[in-house]
This record gives sequence, C-alpha cells and structure tokens, in this order.
Amino acid sequence: MLSIQPARERGAGGKKLAIALAGGGPLGAFYELGALHALSEAIEGRELTDFDVYVGVSSGSLLAGALANGIDTTAIGSSFIHDEATIPFSPDALLQPALGEYLRRVARLPRSLAALARQYTREPLQGAWPAAVGSLSGMVPTALFDNRPLERYLHEVFSSPGHSDEFRKLRSRLYVVATNLNTGESVAFGDARHSRVPISRAAVASAALPGLYPAVEIDGEHYVDGALIRTVHASLALEAGADLLICVNPLVPYDASGVPARRRKNLAHEGLPAIMGQSLRALIHSRMQVGMASYGARFPRADVLLLEPDRHDEELFFANVFRYTGRSRLVEHAYQRTRRDLASQADGLSRALERHGLTLNQQRLRERRRTFATGGREQAVHVRRTAQRLDHALHRLEALLSNGRPRA
Repeated sequence: MLSIQPARERGAGGKKLAIALAGGGPLGAFYELGALHALSEAIEGRELTDFDVYVGVSSGSLLAGALANGIDTTAIGSSFIHDEATIPFSPDALLQPALGEYLRRVARLPRSLAALARQYTREPLQGAWPAAVGSLSGMVPTALFDNRPLERYLHEVFSSPGHSDEFRKLRSRLYVVATNLNTGESVAFGDARHSRVPISRAAVASAALPGLYPAVEIDGEHYVDGALIRTVHASLALEAGADLLICVNPLVPYDASGVPARRRKNLAHEGLPAIMGQSLRALIHSRMQVGMASYGARFPRADVLLLEPDRHDEELFFANVFRYTGRSRLVEHAYQRTRRDLASQADGLSRALERHGLTLNQQRLRERRRTFATGGREQAVHVRRTAQRLDHALHRLEALLSNGRPRA
C-alpha cells in the first residue's frame, strides 16, 4: 500500500532525497528488499544508492547501510536471496545459539543456589517460592542467538573494496538507530557524537531484539533494538533537510475482515506467535501513524511517501519469520505487490517525483512478465556487452598502435 503525503507548502522542489527503513526481523527485510527493488526500477533520475540521507532501524539498518555503501538491490538480492555474491551470506549467521550467554548464566548457578539455601534457612516455611523465583531469575539467558556472526559478515561486506564500514567515509549521510538499554533513550549512530562506531556494529545493535539477541556493548553502554522507542525514526532524515522522503514499513496489523468466513483464520486459535505478532504489529503501527501525521506540520516543504504491505496480506503475516527456504518467494511477493501499488497511484506519484527532478517509468510497471530476477539478468547482459565493446576497442587500439597510423 502506497500513501502519498504531499508537501503543504509548494515551492520549486528540492533535490535532497532520503530513505527511511523500519525493522521487522528477517521477514521485514525481505519485504523491504522487494519493495526497494520495485522502486529502484520504477524511479528514474537518481539511483537508490545515490540518495543523500539514509535512516535504518533494526533489520532496516542492514539494508540502509548497504544502500549508503553503494550496494544496490540487485547485489543485495544476489547475496541474501540467490546465494550468488562474492561474499556469500549464510542464514546460519542469524541462528547460532548464544553459547557464551548460556555458559555465563550456568556459572551463576552455585551462587544462586547458595542464596536460595540461606533464604530458606532463615524462613523455611514462608516465602520459599518467591525466594526461589527471585534467586533463579538471574539464571535465565538474556538471548537465544548470537549476533556476532552477523556483525562479522557485515564488517566483511562493508570493508570490501569500494565500500566502507565507517560512517565518516560515506558519501551520503547514514543514521542507524538503536536504544540505550540502561536509559531507554534512542541513539542515532552516524550523527556528530556517534560517528566513530563501525556501521556493522551499530547495525547489529539496532537489530538486537531483546530475548532473541544480546544487547551490544558500545563505548561502555549497551544497546538493543531501535524500534523500541519509535518505528521508522524518519524525522532524522527530515531534520537533515530531506525534500523527498521514502519510508518503508514492513509491519502492519493483519485484517481478516476481507477473508470469506469459511476460510478465515482466527488468530486466537493460531497460537502464541500469531497473537504476539498481531499485538506487536498493532502497537508499532499505531505509534508510526502518530509520527507520520505530525510530519506535515513540522516539515511542510517535504513530500513523504510511505510503502507498507496490504493489511489483508496473509502471505506476509503467516510466513515463518526465520524460515529462509521461502525467502525468494517472499521477496518476489513484495516486489510484485509494490509494483501494483506504484502503478495504481501512478498519477499522484509522478507529480510528487517530478517536483524533485525524478520520473516514474510507467511502461516498466506494466511489464507483466517482469520479476525480481529480471533486473539482475538485464544487468548481467549489460555488463557482458560493455566488456565486449571494451575488448573490441582495446584490440582496435592495439592494431592502430602496431601499425603506427590510424585506420579508417
């Protein structure tokens, strides 16, 4: 679903462009990748890797960091979807048990049992159960999975030739938002006070969802998922002077009202993950709507575009968040749905883009057989033809130099 919030104050239009990407775990990243790829093909005049400001929260920070590093959606797809990248990504990097955390908690067992024994000795008949719960609560691991493998992978990618793992060396401005666990405040890594942190470490801190991944220590402070405070943090881009802001939010509450009663799923019967997922989505989405509604008054000269999944989309809501076998299907699904949304509002979208020197390629949106992989194949053909032309030119130059005179 595409929402267009046009600027309230008309002017000549500016050319400072920004992208803000919310979180949503692996599923959210798959949706955002498909949506961004559809945008990259439809919008002409600037590449998504050539925008001025990027904001990433949670899993969105991984994609924002890649785009700010000049890594386009085709290359991201080759790495995360098709396993064809020079530096391959393994889904196991997200699901390795946090063994170090488990061992640290087990090491506390003797001390916890001793404290429980002392409490029981003092009050053998009163408060035994509360004392046991209090003493043993420190034994519960704070995270299931280890986020260090992901950090190592991101560091390798961002440090490869032509890229950088340092905020200060990027051509564009990048903000990666995380939450300080001990203060409850959001921190934008990449701003003047937090620009020395490696992008890879800031990204895993932003994506450290409590309970799944451990808090990430940076300069003596511990950080967790940036979405705990706000969903998109798009105001960072608007405060940086963005004239056109494209936001992508992958998490919306599911609405089953459009599904026929005979095949409608009752979320109350779908288990705890479905109930918790719906609750989290409703909370996040309502909070985001409040923020988006305020941008018109606070930033009247900016055009804001918001891309989200359809609230009736069962495909995305009931997908297994950590199941990577279906990632290609989910990205393709998001890609096609976004293409449909862009085409359905082509007139309004074209007007918004034109104010910033951009155009909408409606002909490409009407290509029915186009898929996520089409762009990659076209890019490969272009590279091959360019290499052939270069090879031909070099051979001709060599012939000219060997003969000592130009040929007609």
